[in-house]
Amino acid sequence: MQTSSDRHEYPAHWEADVVLRDGGTARIRPITADDAERLVSFYEQVSDESKYYRFFAPYPRLSAKDVHRFTHHDFVDRVGLAATVGDDFIGTVRYDRIGAGGRPATGAEADEAEVAFLVQDAHQGRGVASALLEHIAAVARERDIRRFAAEVLPANTKMIKVFTDAGYTQKRSFEDGVVRLEFGLEPTDRSLAVQYAREQRAEARSVQRLLAPGAVAVIGAGRTPGGVGRSILGNIRDGGFTGRLYAVNGALPEGQKELDGVPAFRSVRDIDAPVDVAVVAVPAERVPEVVAECGAHDVQGLVVVSAGYAESGPEGRDRQRALVRQARSYGMRIIGPNSFGVINTSPEVRLNASLAPDMPRAGRIGLFAQSGAIGVALLSRLHRRGGGVTGVTGLSTFVSSGNRADVSGNDVLQYWYEDADTDVALMYLESIGNPRKFTRLARRTAAAKPLVVVQGARHGAGPRGHAVRATQLPHATVSALLRQAGVIRVDTITDLVDAGLLLARQPLPAGPRVAILGNSESLGLLTYDACLAEGLRPHPPQDLTTAASAADFHAALSRALADDSSDAVVVTAIPSVGEGSVGDAALAEALRSAAAERPTKPVLVVHVELGGLAEALSAATSTAPQPGAASGPDPAPRTGERAEARATADEGAPADDKGAPAPSPEDARPDDARPDDAPPEGTHPLPAYPAAERAVRALAQAVAYGQWRRDAADPGKVPEYEDIDERGAATLIDGLLARGQGLSLTTDATCELLAAYGVHVHRALPAPTPDAAAEAARALGHPVALKATAPHLRHRADLGGVRLDLADEEQLRRAYAELTELFGSPEELRPVVQRMAPRGVDTVVRAVIDPAAGAVLSFGLAGAASQLLGDMAHRLIPVTDRDATSLVRSIRTAPLLFGWRGSAPVDTPALEELMLRVSRLVHDHPEVVAVTLEPVVVAPHGVSVLGASVRLAPPPARDDLGPRTLPAY
Repeated sequence: MQTSSDRHEYPAHWEADVVLRDGGTARIRPITADDAERLVSFYEQVSDESKYYRFFAPYPRLSAKDVHRFTHHDFVDRVGLAATVGDDFIGTVRYDRIGAGGRPATGAEADEAEVAFLVQDAHQGRGVASALLEHIAAVARERDIRRFAAEVLPANTKMIKVFTDAGYTQKRSFEDGVVRLEFGLEPTDRSLAVQYAREQRAEARSVQRLLAPGAVAVIGAGRTPGGVGRSILGNIRDGGFTGRLYAVNGALPEGQKELDGVPAFRSVRDIDAPVDVAVVAVPAERVPEVVAECGAHDVQGLVVVSAGYAESGPEGRDRQRALVRQARSYGMRIIGPNSFGVINTSPEVRLNASLAPDMPRAGRIGLFAQSGAIGVALLSRLHRRGGGVTGVTGLSTFVSSGNRADVSGNDVLQYWYEDADTDVALMYLESIGNPRKFTRLARRTAAAKPLVVVQGARHGAGPRGHAVRATQLPHATVSALLRQAGVIRVDTITDLVDAGLLLARQPLPAGPRVAILGNSESLGLLTYDACLAEGLRPHPPQDLTTAASAADFHAALSRALADDSSDAVVVTAIPSVGEGSVGDAALAEALRSAAAERPTKPVLVVHVELGGLAEALSAATSTAPQPGAASGPDPAPRTGERAEARATADEGAPADDKGAPAPSPEDARPDDARPDDAPPEGTHPLPAYPAAERAVRALAQAVAYGQWRRDAADPGKVPEYEDIDERGAATLIDGLLARGQGLSLTTDATCELLAAYGVHVHRALPAPTPDAAAEAARALGHPVALKATAPHLRHRADLGGVRLDLADEEQLRRAYAELTELFGSPEELRPVVQRMAPRGVDTVVRAVIDPAAGAVLSFGLAGAASQLLGDMAHRLIPVTDRDATSLVRSIRTAPLLFGWRGSAPVDTPALEELMLRVSRLVHDHPEVVAVTLEPVVVAPHGVSVLGASVRLAPPPARDDLGPRTLPAY
């Protein structure tokens, strides 16, 4: 790339790929002296009107002086950025630092700059100027510029809107026929909200372009049957794709116009119509040629199923990076490489651009898988659940990201968030490239619809094809943070499907109370035990006996649903034999009709090898509402935004991972046809499970998610404390960091910094000799504690390195002699003397900034509970008052804080305030990368911090707070 400048090296870190409003991509980079010809070419393509708006006068062409001025920057006081597609400019922005009176200025003492934009007319309306504003503002902040000023003609309403919609604090004036806008560049809540909303719209649109194309070309469709490309071509054709489909193969004989009845071409450039998406199934070495042809033909996106990339080693990784750079240079996004494909079951699209041989039935579950093999298994299970009637458990969309080189789970979440056809999102993840962003998007998505995630590669490195930053946090901590964000975290793909099917069709339970009824006392007791194991509150099972009729089941279920003391019902059923035994269809109809009468509570069925019952319970032709379904208010919360568009249940049955869905006889029926064994219109299918623990585990996930949804309605607030000295802490941190890049603070510096945030550490005075210990005790006042602070004895009272309640000098000297006799010389022990704190429960509070996950606050009891058993709870920073309250109560040993076995309850409000203050310190000052308070003694009245350590480092990059960018390649 270009280098050199007047005063600074070329700032390569300002280069970034961005997604624009229409879903296309562009690259933003600094303008240099090498761009003179590009700038002139760009300006020639701008309309006279746009030129007039930029220069306030007719300005048909740039002079040589103009070109020099607009391409020579010092990257400090004068900066220009360009948005490019390929090698061409589509928009530019520049700022010039100004001082008093608007004159050019230099140096950080002048903190204002004048900013101006110009966007090519053909690209106006794509959000180019908004993206450029975000990036030039970030550059300006880096160069100590705090305010922008812009002069705009009143008629230039588009540019005025760019500034006013950005969300910054503004001041507007009008003089001499020009509107002058001034605004600060510090991010505000509104500016971040605007940025996130634009990010969501752009990234959702980029995925929509890939999932709902008007025309698809399969490049690499073989001349003979078989092969990946030919298979995908047939799957798209047989799936009933509503758009235009083309086959492309450079080896086709001259004159061949069709392949399997599909128009065929030797190159995508030969197609005389637009192509929106290209499915690339050629050897990896030929992909660059294909991408270039697609870019020249204005293809919008690529689904690359070709292998031989990062999963194959370093050479493949380089090939993958080059692929992404090449595609983005044409404004295209990529799913893959090494992808299994994509599916969209919408009747308006019907796209099966995947290796799955059959199109899944349309439904309301979105499915994302980073692994093709797991994607196959999930498609198979979702198909088989429901006795083969996939309409009950159908999909809205399926994306297999393969190596996740470009389009990731974050992008698909952005799409699902506003997709009216998706009520539940299921994700199989092997890596999370941007955990900060994922948790932000997950929290927003989970507030509207359930998000169920199973994470592979939990105990080792992720797949070789995935380029991600390593996290220093244990998997248990990451899982806790995901749950805090509303993610339903499960351990297996079986659990993923079980939870997803329940959430897709049933209302959320209002609480953990469970009614159990059935015709088997033993199965009822198993269900009861499973509920207790999952933390639910089951009622004693109601045994209807094996002689129960369908009418008995109907009546019992109706009573349970009408009972206000239960929030959900689990029905257990075993096969019945003999004359007069209830039939599967009759039992299924009895349960469905009872549930339909009171559709405000979830109903689950546990069956034992009742294939007929499972199929009868799940029988339905669509996951859309059944015609004639009862209408009226439904007080129970539904799991998605479009609750009115759902039936109330689904079915679950055993499945294996042997392949993609098999064809169903119903596939040939028109959408309005009903199978002979379908339930009557207006009834609701129910979810059935082959084992009690599976049904109860899914129910427990729904209960926890329902509680999270209720809590999320009032997330709490980050308190303000009047005694916090934020500016004083910043000054202290700056002074300390000036001494080095990273350092652990001394005891005095630690205490000073924490005190600025109202966290006071008990003084610990060094005691290198018995006389020094006695002098320290006199200064602090008896009673005191004598502690060894050597690393192998620190915080290890169990080893005898601590002596407490030393009431006078004699006891202190005796304790000092005992310690040195047992453990070695004072030089080895590093003893200190500390004033005794009130008795209480010893706890530990930690905060750390993880390079991938962000700032995390952790809490647990000091000693074996946290160190041996890992009993720690975690929350993302900034922590709200509700977060702090739940954090204290989340550890398994929390009863020790609340009067366990007659002990005195301790001051948990004071403990929560301490954690909130630590959270504020780390959030306000990202240079504070680690804080440990141990032990923190929580007494019946107040808390005492007896030990503390703080580590500082230059603040890590915050890709979630800067301007919108795609991952760099």
